[in-house]
Amino acid sequence: MKLEIEKNAFMKSWQMAERATSTKSTINSLSGVLCKVNEENSLILESTDLKTSVKCTARGVIIEEGGNIVLPVKFVGELFKKIPTQTFSLSINDKGRGNLLAGRNRYRFTTYPSEEFPHLPSSDTADMLCDTKVSELSRMISEGTVAGSVGEEFPKYLGAALFQFKDRELRVVSTDGRRLSLSKCVVESAGTPSEVLLPLVSMKELQRILSSMEPDGPVRILADNSIAYFQMEGIEFSARRIESSFPDYEKILNPQNTTTIRLKRADLVSALERVDVVVKDSSRMVVMKLSPEGDLNLSGRAPELGEVKEVLDSTIDGEPLLIAFNVSYLADGLKAFKGEEVYMTFNGPEGQMTMLRPDMEDFLYMLMPIKITEAETGSDSDLDEEE
Repeated sequence: MKLEIEKNAFMKSWQMAERATSTKSTINSLSGVLCKVNEENSLILESTDLKTSVKCTARGVIIEEGGNIVLPVKFVGELFKKIPTQTFSLSINDKGRGNLLAGRNRYRFTTYPSEEFPHLPSSDTADMLCDTKVSELSRMISEGTVAGSVGEEFPKYLGAALFQFKDRELRVVSTDGRRLSLSKCVVESAGTPSEVLLPLVSMKELQRILSSMEPDGPVRILADNSIAYFQMEGIEFSARRIESSFPDYEKILNPQNTTTIRLKRADLVSALERVDVVVKDSSRMVVMKLSPEGDLNLSGRAPELGEVKEVLDSTIDGEPLLIAFNVSYLADGLKAFKGEEVYMTFNGPEGQMTMLRPDMEDFLYMLMPIKITEAETGSDSDLDEEE
């Protein structure tokens, strides 16, 4: 193999591939990127950690001689990043010894045989689920996965996101048992109605890839019995499906409400961040006092540390309400979606809170409240008395 490489263009492809490599596996080739020249005389980069895989067409490469080889990320990848010239040449001899020439500088290295690299799954026989845009899929992953937990959880669906395809609509849903997030869009074309459960860790990696793509670019989603595939321009990302059942979340979505509020999203996020300064090492709780035709009052206290009260302009309708939430969980939902305003509905002091994008139905974040003790309900009045 012999290649002439333009650094800037090539590194975008290389860095995308190297993120799917594994440094913990006993299989040496998994710590490298498979480089192979295909029949169209293009250089294809492949990588996998056996849970996720990336295939992409390398840019900025002139192929002078074909071949297949696995380049170790730990050594060769670091050289690529730090090479002093904008163009360099890469060659591999018959014994698998590599040679990198950059101006007057020369580097030699060992490689792994391509035969040791595992055969990656193919989407050739997978069913097409839908077509959408890069920007839409990125938004849905950001919003729809915020309620999940990326740790090792049981049951398995707690660390996963449900991709649900039906009625020309794509939904991304996650839950950790205390909250639920849902994001959806109407797709450009739809295939087989189905549900696919995928690891949150893999979806976060997919989101990083999407962030480097053109927002209006197309994405095709396919799946077979074990793998889901996301095809973009010059890239195919695949993730192994989780064998578990996701709860029937639609049964717990309660449209009833007793109190509603509408206010500036950025104002509420900033206020919660200040409340978190006080409560983060103790209760982690923010108390919300909603008075119809009045302001929103936020309060929190930490024993032997301090107390906080925030007052925000808002539009409140319905019954007066005193309710409390985990401050981080509440802020997570607000930060997940974009928009200037947020609309929240409440179903009494012990019912679920639902967060929505005003006048739209493409995002929902549901959070259960925390039971307030008598001492905690007094924090708001105590602050008022001191004033």
